Amino acid sequence: MAVATFLRRGFCLVLPLALACSIWLYLYPVFKGCAFPIASRDAIEAFQETKKLHWPYAEPDNELPTALAPFRLLALGDPQLEGDTSIPIKTFGFLPHLKKIAKNVAFRSKHSSLRERIRMTLHDTVDFYFEDIPNVLESIRKVIDHFCNDFYLAHIYRTVHWWTRPTHVTVLGDLVGSQWIDNAEFERRGRRFWNRTFSGAERVPDEVALFPQREYDVSGVLSNSVESGVWTRRILNVVGNHDVGYAGDLTEERMERFERVFGKANYELRFELPVTDPELNKTIVDDETNPESLRLRPEIRIVLLNDMNLDTPAKSSVLQDATYSYVNAIIGNSHAVEFQGGFTIILTHIPTYKPKGICVDAPYFDFYPSSEGGGVREQYLLSPDASKGFFEGILGVSGNTNADGKGLGRPGVILNGHDHAGCDTYHFINQTNGTTQADRSWEHITWEDAQAQEIPAMPGHPGRREITVRSMMGGFGGNAGLLSLWFDWEAWEWRFEYADCALGTQHFWWFTHIVDVIVIALAVAFLGVRGLEANGVNVDKRACALVAFLRKRNNELWTRGTKTTAQASGTPKAA
Repeated sequence: MAVATFLRRGFCLVLPLALACSIWLYLYPVFKGCAFPIASRDAIEAFQETKKLHWPYAEPDNELPTALAPFRLLALGDPQLEGDTSIPIKTFGFLPHLKKIAKNVAFRSKHSSLRERIRMTLHDTVDFYFEDIPNVLESIRKVIDHFCNDFYLAHIYRTVHWWTRPTHVTVLGDLVGSQWIDNAEFERRGRRFWNRTFSGAERVPDEVALFPQREYDVSGVLSNSVESGVWTRRILNVVGNHDVGYAGDLTEERMERFERVFGKANYELRFELPVTDPELNKTIVDDETNPESLRLRPEIRIVLLNDMNLDTPAKSSVLQDATYSYVNAIIGNSHAVEFQGGFTIILTHIPTYKPKGICVDAPYFDFYPSSEGGGVREQYLLSPDASKGFFEGILGVSGNTNADGKGLGRPGVILNGHDHAGCDTYHFINQTNGTTQADRSWEHITWEDAQAQEIPAMPGHPGRREITVRSMMGGFGGNAGLLSLWFDWEAWEWRFEYADCALGTQHFWWFTHIVDVIVIALAVAFLGVRGLEANGVNVDKRACALVAFLRKRNNELWTRGTKTTAQASGTPKAA
């Protein structure tokens, strides 16, 4: 019974640790108090409302708590799925130097002399030990790492999605880890994205992802309807630099394969909030019954924008012209800034311009040499001019108080990725500076400092918030962003708030599952031993015999090694 006792005690010792780690890992949003913000902006109250989505706190008839925001966006940044390009044996082959040694020894390779053949064989022998073997071991590690990393990212998506119940989901670019991979590898990573990391999710259909138009159909209604449920499964994929490249790398072929696998790069969606109060309905603008009203039906406009080629020079002028045309269509089909009830969410990848010190990433541009086209090779942020296209163009904010709507612009927020550390910035323009618009320029400050100085509430300081969502990669804490929007019926305006929900680094995920495997192995081994003993097999006796044999074998090898060392050193044998 010694073997069975050992296994049973080991199982009982490790089981509590496995249970504790597993419960925390699979319920981490609960333990960390993750919840979409609500109108009170109280995190504890938001968590209490989220609890009502689940047993045993669920509301009767499975109705959603009324305090929950009608629009809840789960924002995930930069998963960057790696693949074969990071596996050494896929690049250099399997044991290439061993193959060279075999060819040299068999005289199947050409050399100028026997001396050269021997020299190259010795070199390849050294490389076999210091390159081939480490590359094989590293390749095994990377394959396991890729497989488990997919499930680590999947765990974040699945667990946060289950607990918080978002109405919409977006991945803010860099879905894969390199724009230079071939089509076959891109397809493989695409299958991993949809079948493993975001299993159960759907690509936004092309017929739903529409180009901006003056006359349009809403993409959905913000309610508990079946139509709204469809959007909880669809992922709004933003194009990133690792997906298609910066402006100097972006080609029609790379854009085509991205859109085929992950969805369109440029499109808009519109979601309407029903107005159930007849009296409020009467206050909404209508060309016939209420033409003077400035109230629109409550609507959220989601704009997905490929900003990889907003800055110049670009490799493909065709794709850049398409992006510019799309931006112009967004602006041209926006409601007038004087109207109330609309809200714009811009989803993009590269953050807008801000000076050094605001975020981790500072302004940086690198360009290809003129012999290679001179396009943008790399950039951390958009240029100031490209950034103005968001704030002054799409959102309509201006330093000119005589502009439409006094330059206050349209309500909105920008979400992006790229800066893996994440950032929360407030961009504003002080209309009280100087006497003309030329005296006023955009200013940038962290959202925390802006709140402390109460800048968003200052008259004559119109601005917009930009949220750079921290990456969901393990090295950055496995973060998920939670953006809520709710409607203020009295002010006839949308309000919003953002929160983070981070799992932590991948090491705890690995540790938990390794401990779980150990527990399962101990349980299976224990049951196997008890089964053998029940059939009359003396497991303890056989185990002792095996241990004795291994000890004897080890002693023989040690003795043989000692004699060989003594002979090599010339030490005389003992008399």
